[in-house]
Amino acid sequence: MHLTAQQREQFDREGYLFFPALFSGAEMSSLHAAVPELYSRREAYNVREKGSDAVRTNFAAHLVSEPFARLARHPRMVQPVMDLFGEELYMHQFKINGKMAFEGDVWQWHQDYGTWKNDDLMPTERAMNVAIFLDDVNPYNGPLMFIPGSHKRGVIDARHDLTTTSYPLWTVDNDLIRQLVERAGGAGSYDAQGRHVPAGIVSPVGPAGSMILFHSCLVHASTSNLSPFNRVSVYLSLCAVSNHIRRHKRPEYIAHRDFTPIDCLPDDCLTQNYPVDLPWGEGMPASALETSLEVVDHSTPVSRPHTSQLRAA
Repeated sequence: MHLTAQQREQFDREGYLFFPALFSGAEMSSLHAAVPELYSRREAYNVREKGSDAVRTNFAAHLVSEPFARLARHPRMVQPVMDLFGEELYMHQFKINGKMAFEGDVWQWHQDYGTWKNDDLMPTERAMNVAIFLDDVNPYNGPLMFIPGSHKRGVIDARHDLTTTSYPLWTVDNDLIRQLVERAGGAGSYDAQGRHVPAGIVSPVGPAGSMILFHSCLVHASTSNLSPFNRVSVYLSLCAVSNHIRRHKRPEYIAHRDFTPIDCLPDDCLTQNYPVDLPWGEGMPASALETSLEVVDHSTPVSRPHTSQLRAA
């Protein structure tokens, strides 16, 4: 799946692309079915909501679960980011975020690169998230909120919030959020039928199987889920191989240290039984819990040119 010139222009302007119902129900079934067992595990890679047993984030499922290992190498998720960066990618993070019915807590306003820079010493913002809905996402179950064009602001100074939720985050000041929303169009308007037309904040909603690709500097958040509808989504945080992290402050199950380029599977990999490696299938190694504040002197991994560049040469 390659991006068109129009899609590239839209991404540059707004900082995200939305692909409703990109994956079929048949493709989603094995992924959806695998979540309850993953969430039931009493493992460090399951971060639970503050004061609740509900899972907020499951990390590294692609290392323990066959369906998610295949999703991690799906060309519809990986190829568009390769198109934008023009080089191969490695998996910086793999998350299954569970905004569970009645219990899913907020994600504060933030840029993903803020955390990747401050915690992991990722050199530049040449990384981004690609998210896929495992459940239908509607206006009531805590959808993502984006401030269109806020990625143009560049890297924003952030504060480390260690108390609001169960997961620490580098968050953006409320006064700056007001400015960014106003610059993007404020509260929006209403059409002739009285329907709200969003501007300064947008929330992509759609059926399970929809995909969102968004810039690592795009400011975003989500509210709590007070509805009776689960909102589970998978996030592939894909990083250019040359832009790998330089510090292991966070455990390996959160910020991966294997910079091997992703080798995509065929497009039908969610419905066909292609073999995949599960390095943590028998249990997470003790090394995945180790951390260090030292700057790691990795030699820069070799990144082969993207195939589209080879064709153009």
